[in-house]
Amino acid sequence: MVSILTSVFGLSNLELIEDAIQDTFIKAVQSWRNQMPDNPEAWLTQAAKNRAVDLFRQIKADKSRFEFLNSGASAIALNELFLDHEIEDSQLRMIFTACHPDLKPQDQLAFALKTISGFGQKEIAAALLLKEETVKKRLTRARKIISTENISFSIPLGKDLTLRMTRVLEVIYLTFNEGFYSSHSNKRIQEDLCSEAIRLAQLVLTKEPLRDERMYALLTLMCFHMSRLESRFGENGEIIDLENQDRSLWYYPLIEMGNRAMNRATLDVSTFSSYHYEAAIAGEHLKARTYADTNWNEILRYYQSLHEIHPSEFSILNIAVVQIKAGQLASALQCLNTIQPEKLEQRKYLFYATWAEYYKTAGNLQEFKSNLQKAIQLCENPLEKEHLEKKLIKS
Repeated sequence: MVSILTSVFGLSNLELIEDAIQDTFIKAVQSWRNQMPDNPEAWLTQAAKNRAVDLFRQIKADKSRFEFLNSGASAIALNELFLDHEIEDSQLRMIFTACHPDLKPQDQLAFALKTISGFGQKEIAAALLLKEETVKKRLTRARKIISTENISFSIPLGKDLTLRMTRVLEVIYLTFNEGFYSSHSNKRIQEDLCSEAIRLAQLVLTKEPLRDERMYALLTLMCFHMSRLESRFGENGEIIDLENQDRSLWYYPLIEMGNRAMNRATLDVSTFSSYHYEAAIAGEHLKARTYADTNWNEILRYYQSLHEIHPSEFSILNIAVVQIKAGQLASALQCLNTIQPEKLEQRKYLFYATWAEYYKTAGNLQEFKSNLQKAIQLCENPLEKEHLEKKLIKS
């Protein structure tokens, strides 16, 4: 609804549009108290159209565009904006608007969750582990830039499309990661974020000019990861590592969907993106019938390829983890000694957790405990900290 009304009244009126949509849902809560309509979606659509008329009068928009919104040809034109294909087009324009380079990266994600996915400020704050006031500031800043820079509500073309698509991929990737690697135990928000990221990727892929092998690879990655969501946490919300996950809980329709997307992602492609390699790594874990069957050498090869195109401390750390799993302790030691833990920022605790795994595999229990204690001290994520503490107790 936000996307449709933005296509009518423009991005400069975005805040007023969001208020109008909120009014529509408030009206629904009041009107549906005693009896639900036969078709709630149609009811909301009609209410949004009616509210659009009020909006039009409030903002005194160009009357030549929709002179008589209540009847006649202009009413038909407004009705047509709520057809499925028009809704898709408007949402796509909103995705590319949210990913405009003039917006700060941290503002893009909050703005996308608000305008495209319909998350409220409280939900965004919970999903991104931020204060509501911080989310409010980010949204206000994004709206201000959109207004002052006169950003157009459109999908770019040519080179601009290629550049913007890179940011669209990043925002969808971040949206998914905020759900899948969330540090809070609100399972509903986790699933909502993951599902929304998949929906947005699918939406982009509906249009042939926007089809990008990287987006297919990202869709593959998200499907593969989300297929394991049910097995990642125990009944009390505790983290369950891959070795101990119940593989019977993995959701195979999503795995099949990911396989189909991977076929499209690798069709006539000479150069693979980071999304391709990450999807391939996730796929290797799914192929293994048991944890012991995991092909660590193949996963190591993918991580090394990933590091070649995106070198980082995190990719070196992942390489070291896999080398430990594969029993290549000398190579793992060499990797760990090259890592500068401060570059891992808030996830510096993973550096010491990996050292702990190295010493555990090497049979040095004292150093294992020492490094695990360092990891626990540095870890701010309560679920991760609890997981590490359990490892220490078991040792």
